[in-house]
Amino acid sequence: MTSESVFKALVRRKKIIADSVDTSQLKRCLSFFDLTCLGIGSTLGLGVYVLAGQVASGDTGDAASGPSVCISFLIAAIASVFAGLCYAEFGSRVPRAGSAYIYSYVTVGEFMAFVIGWNLILEYLFICYLPTPPLIGTASVANGYSIYIDSLFDGKISKYFKSHVAMHISGLGDYPDPIAFLLTLGLAVLLALGVKESIRLHTIMTVLNLLVVAFVIIAGLFKIDSHNWNISKDEIPPKYTHAGNGGFFPNGFSGVMVGAATCFYAFVGFDAIATTGEEAKNPKRNIPLSIVLSLLFIFLAYFGISAIQTLLYPYYLQGKDDTNGAALPYIFEHLGWTWARWIVSIGALNGLSTSLLGAMYPLPRVLYSMANDGIILRFLAIVHPRFKTPVYATIISGGLAAVMAALFDINQLINMMSIGLLLIILDAQLVFFEPQIFDGNVGPIVSSCITVVIIVPGVPVIPFLSVFVNIYLMFKLSYDTWIRFGVWMVIGLLMYFLYGIRNSSERLNRSDSESRVFR
Repeated sequence: MTSESVFKALVRRKKIIADSVDTSQLKRCLSFFDLTCLGIGSTLGLGVYVLAGQVASGDTGDAASGPSVCISFLIAAIASVFAGLCYAEFGSRVPRAGSAYIYSYVTVGEFMAFVIGWNLILEYLFICYLPTPPLIGTASVANGYSIYIDSLFDGKISKYFKSHVAMHISGLGDYPDPIAFLLTLGLAVLLALGVKESIRLHTIMTVLNLLVVAFVIIAGLFKIDSHNWNISKDEIPPKYTHAGNGGFFPNGFSGVMVGAATCFYAFVGFDAIATTGEEAKNPKRNIPLSIVLSLLFIFLAYFGISAIQTLLYPYYLQGKDDTNGAALPYIFEHLGWTWARWIVSIGALNGLSTSLLGAMYPLPRVLYSMANDGIILRFLAIVHPRFKTPVYATIISGGLAAVMAALFDINQLINMMSIGLLLIILDAQLVFFEPQIFDGNVGPIVSSCITVVIIVPGVPVIPFLSVFVNIYLMFKLSYDTWIRFGVWMVIGLLMYFLYGIRNSSERLNRSDSESRVFR
C-alpha cells in the first residue's frame, strides 16, 4: 500500500444504508425497561459496595477524599452525563452494535474507530486502569464479588489461599482467586446461551439491588453522626498517612478531584446500553431515553450511599485494613445491627452479580462489530444459529476475563479501566498548574484559556466539556497506568496495521465497486 492509500484507509468511513438498520444476525428482544435496568445494573455494584469506602479513606493509594467523596461522585457523574448525552445522540442516529466504536467509524474514520474500539476492549475486558492490567470491567467486578464472599466467612477463604498459594508478584493479587474465575466463566456461558434469558435474570437482580441501596440509605439515617463530617486532625491516628487534615475536605480540592478520577470508574457501565443497537426494540427511541434515566438512578444511588457511609463511620477507618475490604457490612455490624450486615452483604453480592453480568455483555458485541467490519479476526463475528449470540466472542472474552479476575488485584483493576473509557493537551496544563490556577495566578490561567481558544474553536459545547473533563481526569491517573496503557496500544496498532487495514470490509467493498466500474 502506498502512503496515499494508507492515509485514505485511515480516514475512510463506514457507510450504513438506511434499509439495513433494522436487519441484523442478532435478535431484537430488549425493551426500554430491559435497557434501563441493563444500564443501572451494569454500573451499580463495585462502586457502591467497595469503591466508596476506599476512596473516602485513601485506601486506593491516593489522598483520602473523606466525606467529600460524595462530591467526587458528583463530579464524576457530571463527566459521565456529558459522555452519556453524546452516547444518546449517536445511539438514536446509528442504532447498530458496537457503541462508540461504530459511532466513530461512521463519523470520524476507520483508524480512530479502531483505536476507540480497542480501548473499549480494554475497558470491558482487560482490567484497564492500569495499576491493573487489562480486563478491568469484568475482572475487577468479579474480584470485588470474591472480596464480599470472603468477608461473609470472616476472611477465612483469603487466609487459606494466602498461606498455601500466595503470589508475591507486583501488580498481581495476593493469591489466585477461584471464586472470581468460576463466576466469570459461568456467566460467560450463560450469555452465550441467550440474550433474553440473561437480561431477564439481570433485570430481576437489578431491582433487588436498588431495594438494598434504598434500605442502606433509609436505615442509615437512624444512625448518622454529623461529627464524622467534622473530624479534627488531632483525632486521626498518625498511621493513617492519607487521611489529611480531617473535616469535610481532608485533602482539599485536589483530594476531591483525585477521588473523582477514581469514582469515574463507578459510572462505567451505562454505555453497555449503546452496544444493544442490534438487539434493542425501537433503538432510536429507547437507547437515548434509557441512557439518561439510568444515569439519574446511578448518581442518586452513589451520592446517597457515599454520604450515608461517611456519616455513619469515620472516613479514615473505611479502608481495607480496617474493614477487610467490605466497608458497608462492617459499619452496620460495628453499629450493632448485625442483621443489617447480612442484608447489605447479600445485596452487595446481588449487585455485584448484575454489575458483572452487565460488564460481560457489551464486550462480545464490540468484538462482533469490529470482526464483522474485518479490522480484527473475522471468526469473532460468527453468530450461533440457534441462540443468536456471538458465541466465540462471548466465550473467548469470558475466558480471558476469568483469568484476569483470578490473578489481578482489585486496585490494579480499578485504575486501568477508566483510561480505556476516558481517551490528550489542555488538561496536562491543568494538572501541572493546578495549585497556581486555584491560587489565582494570572500566567497559568491565561495559558489555559489561550489553549482552549486554539484547540477547540467552534466545537459544540457538550462534546467539548465531555472531552475536557475526561482528559483532565485521565491525567490524574498513575504513571504505571499510562505505561500499561501504552503497551496495550502497541499491541492494538500491530493488529490494525498488520491485519485490519488490509482486511477491512470497507476496503474490500470499495475495491469490488471500483472493479465493477472499471469493467
